Amino acid sequence: MEKILITGGAGFVGLAMARRLLDEGHQVDLLDNMARGQADQDLLALLAKPRARLIEADLTDPRAFLGLDKDYDLIFHLAAVIGVRNVMNHPDKVLYVNAISNLNLFEFAKGMPRLRRLVFSSTSEIYAGTLHHHGLPLPTPEDVPLALLDIQSPRTTYMLSKMYGESICFNYGRTHGIPFTILRFHNVYGPRMGFQHVVPEMFLKIARDSRVEVASPTHTRAMCYIDDAVDMSLRAARAQEAQGQVLNVGNPDQEVSILRLVETVAKVLGRDIETVPMPDTPGSPARRCPDISRIVALTGFRPRVDLEQGIRLTYDWYKHRLDKPHE
Repeated sequence: MEKILITGGAGFVGLAMARRLLDEGHQVDLLDNMARGQADQDLLALLAKPRARLIEADLTDPRAFLGLDKDYDLIFHLAAVIGVRNVMNHPDKVLYVNAISNLNLFEFAKGMPRLRRLVFSSTSEIYAGTLHHHGLPLPTPEDVPLALLDIQSPRTTYMLSKMYGESICFNYGRTHGIPFTILRFHNVYGPRMGFQHVVPEMFLKIARDSRVEVASPTHTRAMCYIDDAVDMSLRAARAQEAQGQVLNVGNPDQEVSILRLVETVAKVLGRDIETVPMPDTPGSPARRCPDISRIVALTGFRPRVDLEQGIRLTYDWYKHRLDKPHE
């Protein structure tokens, strides 16, 4: 049995990861300030299981760590301020929370002799500056040089905070002997991801109207179902060779245009729709697709869930919640 801490554990990826780990028989502590995480039926059902515990705490406060155990085998650091609306409306919060929480967590990890791996959740957005200034090879490998977008732009704060987090991993890890792995997540979707993402947004639109506007219709994304992302993450955390590595997490075999994604959602919902192409969203890359050969080589795992299957599984969770998207 492993003892595992998941920061941001009440969120989308955190809860899915916790569920898998508890099913494997491990002890799991979910740490969350509940600013975005919800005490919904899914979380309450998980907390009813043996060996599950919710710790409400703010990682920007060093005192939050005083009551935490120091004998964790694995830490998954998923807590962060994310989302385009948060980034545009509260860039100061993005910078503060994402930077200070990372520093505090690594300071805490310095005194944990049993820790086998600290896994840091990074993002595909980290490649946006390189794409803008120099272009990217596609699928994109992890070793491309990173560049920043306009340092004055609020939108830059999220990618900058994740770059800073990755730098903390390498420099604290090297200086203090903290074992780490960095995971760059690409377009992960699935049940309980909220409504501010393209798949659940389309559930809402298509359920209510047969005429659907589609922004950036020709842009493509490699869609990765949550179960595959969790599988890749857990295997990477336990792979000895993944220590100190930066790894893309995603599914390049399921790269799809936004238009086809919308049409697939309509097929799953059994709806005939008219799609209305709209202008491209400002700042949206025309194509995003990860090279996952490194994580496949280290873990032996390739994503298994295709797009239609993943959307069906996601819709099974959402279909009874479309009339109350704000709860």
